[in-house]
Amino acid sequence: MADSSGISFKSFISEGELDEKRKKRQEEWDKVRTEDQPLEAPEEAYDPRSLFDRLQEQKDKKQAEFDEAHQFKNMVRGLEDEEAEFLDEVSNRQIEMENKRWQEEINEIKEYRISFNRSLILTQYNLY
Repeated sequence: MADSSGISFKSFISEGELDEKRKKRQEEWDKVRTEDQPLEAPEEAYDPRSLFDRLQEQKDKKQAEFDEAHQFKNMVRGLEDEEAEFLDEVSNRQIEMENKRWQEEINEIKEYRISFNRSLILTQYNLY
C-alpha cells in the first residue's frame, strides 16, 4: 500500500518476517545469556492497544507521579493573624527571658569582681 507521498505502510507482518526476528533475537540471546537463564529467548511482550492508548497511559502515570510529588506543597497554608501574633508573643517572651538571664549573669559577675577586689584589698591592708 502506498499513499500519495510514496510512503508504503504495511498493515500486517508475515510469518516469515516473524521467524526472522525470532531467529535474530535468539542469536542475540545466545550471546548474552548466562547459565542460569533459559535456553529460549523470552518473547517480547505484545500490547494490542493502540499507540495513542499506550502513550496516554504513560502520560497519566507521569502526571500522577507529579501530582503525588507536589501534593504536600498544596497542603501547606499560611498562618492566620492570630497564630502569627501568638508566635510573635512567644518569641518575644523567649527573648525577654534570655535577656533577663544574661543580665543576671552580668550582675553576678560584677558582684563577684567587687567581692574579690574587697578581699584583695583587705588582704593587702592586713599585710601592711
